[in-house]
Amino acid sequence: MDRHLAIRNTHKNVGVIDGESDAWDLDGNKITIDEELVTKEIERLQADYDAKSYARARESQYPSITDVVVALAEKEEGDDTAWQEITAQRAKVKADNPKPS
Repeated sequence: MDRHLAIRNTHKNVGVIDGESDAWDLDGNKITIDEELVTKEIERLQADYDAKSYARARESQYPSITDVVVALAEKEEGDDTAWQEITAQRAKVKADNPKPS
């Protein structure tokens, strides 16, 4: 997980981060990093990332926006064949990648 993001989330006055642990505010004052806070934030960020794995998997398998727009246009013109295919594909993607409870 992104250590710099964790530092910025836990130390709001950080302006510059150099390397893994050196940080300064925008006035050039060195900031002491609280490693316990950073570690907890990294764990929180990782848990959030892991919890959204189903969404990342779904995103790559969903029909493209272009396909959806074309299907909607065809449905509007009276042919809902493509729309039915789109909805079936979306249902399969959701079934294959369920959202955790």
